[in-house]
Amino acid sequence: MNKPLSLLYHFQRTRIVIPGILFICLFSAPSCKNDPKKIDELTGKSKAQQDRAIDVTILYSQYGKLKARLFAHEFIRNESARPQYIDMKKGLKVEFFNDSGVVDNTLTGDYARYYEQEQNVLIRGNIVVVSKKKEQLNTEELVWNQKIMKFYTEKAVRITTPTQVTYGDGLEANQDFSWYQIKNLKGIVQVNKNEVPQ
Repeated sequence: MNKPLSLLYHFQRTRIVIPGILFICLFSAPSCKNDPKKIDELTGKSKAQQDRAIDVTILYSQYGKLKARLFAHEFIRNESARPQYIDMKKGLKVEFFNDSGVVDNTLTGDYARYYEQEQNVLIRGNIVVVSKKKEQLNTEELVWNQKIMKFYTEKAVRITTPTQVTYGDGLEANQDFSWYQIKNLKGIVQVNKNEVPQ
């Protein structure tokens, strides 16, 4: 039975509460019609249920060992959503560690959404995964499942190694990227080390 990964993060809670504006709008001008969207904007209803932080570091551990370290420029936690989630909208970097505490691979992307209960992270935009073997995955969407420590995507992928570039659609890979499978292989191009296409 796997012990669930623990999530450590530091953030400053910011709650916006403007309780009187809605009351004033509704009762001081009863003949007016109010747009619900404008009322939400004035009262800060959507922002009141979010926690925000800037330049956050999140540590994931299992059995007392560090498994991953995530750096996010903007961290927004939405507690009212079902299921609850955390958005990282301005880029992120993740370092994955092996049992010896050494970085196995790194992942960068433009945006991520973390579903805490499911332990799934949906990453989008300019995703680059680099393994310790200097193999590189490029794609536009990737799911990282923390429970089983695997990556998934249905989108187009490109995997670059020192000797070849492989193209396809869909991928499944383990977290340290020592094993991967492309679901729909489109082609393989043999290259020399100095001729890897960008």
